[in-house]
Amino acid sequence: MKKKLKVLMLLASPYNRPRGYDYQAEFNDPDNMYTEKDVLFALQANGYEVSILGLHNTLDPLLEEIKENKPDVIFNLMEVFNNKTQFEKNVVALLELLEIPYTGASSDNAFICNNKGLNKQILNFHRIKIPRFTTFYRNHRVWLPKKLKLPVVIKPLCEEASRGISQASIADSEELFFERVKFIHEKMDMDAIVEEYIEGREFYISVIGSKRLSVLPAREMQFGELPEDARIATYKAKWDDKYRTKWGIKSVCAGKLPDQVEREIVDVCKRAYRALNIRSYVRFDIRLTNEGRVYIIEPNANPCIAREDEVAQSAAKIGMSYEQLIKKIVMLAFQKK
Repeated sequence: MKKKLKVLMLLASPYNRPRGYDYQAEFNDPDNMYTEKDVLFALQANGYEVSILGLHNTLDPLLEEIKENKPDVIFNLMEVFNNKTQFEKNVVALLELLEIPYTGASSDNAFICNNKGLNKQILNFHRIKIPRFTTFYRNHRVWLPKKLKLPVVIKPLCEEASRGISQASIADSEELFFERVKFIHEKMDMDAIVEEYIEGREFYISVIGSKRLSVLPAREMQFGELPEDARIATYKAKWDDKYRTKWGIKSVCAGKLPDQVEREIVDVCKRAYRALNIRSYVRFDIRLTNEGRVYIIEPNANPCIAREDEVAQSAAKIGMSYEQLIKKIVMLAFQKK
């Protein structure tokens, strides 16, 4: 009988739990750890031998688990450590030191994709369209560059899941510009990035692969009844169900695009994927202007892979089941090694 693949599903826990804790109470709550629950069931459906380990603010359980029950592969679902998103890359770096195959972004992928200014510099070097931008670091001078045209969108430089992005992030005056940068510096204690607002349709493009890439069908963010000058993916627009319902905001299959536009999106996203040296999977947030220009707004390393989210929904559009998607992600871990 063929030996089952041993998979350690590594997740971020809001508290310390002992090894062997099964998180069933959390999985039974529909609003809690739904991604982890989906992945667990898919791994089991693929016939893998799965164990679960949650980390909060100590690495000891992981090191003990590796020593006593070394897995063949780690399915990495760690987005935070000790409730801090900036430590995501550090956890991945530890997995690399352990020399065990792991799924998803490498430590350098996580670092580059998380830094909105750095990944824009790389994409710009490779002549991939990005919004004009400037970064403003804490305790440094802040000014309104002449190269930037209002309105602009002001975000935390290194943050994920649209945290720190609201309708107040759109500044169409010099006064609002300084006010929002100050808010991010002082209230959020973060560096800021200011980028020109790109008017157009917003799409989410998932790319998966290593040597051979698959660009999955586009998803589109429909902003419903939001005013034309307020159409950005704020934290509420992405995660607040009541807010989304109120304004009619939803993510849908983009439908048929003109062949030339579709080819341009595929080409741009493949080039961006290669430029960032990704060998797992990523979701690009892009804007398509009325003139057909494709702008990368940002890359999302290790995007949400719950059944109901963009990556899985895009995969389903080409007939790839959720279980097949999770299996492909596992297999890519070995190719990356």
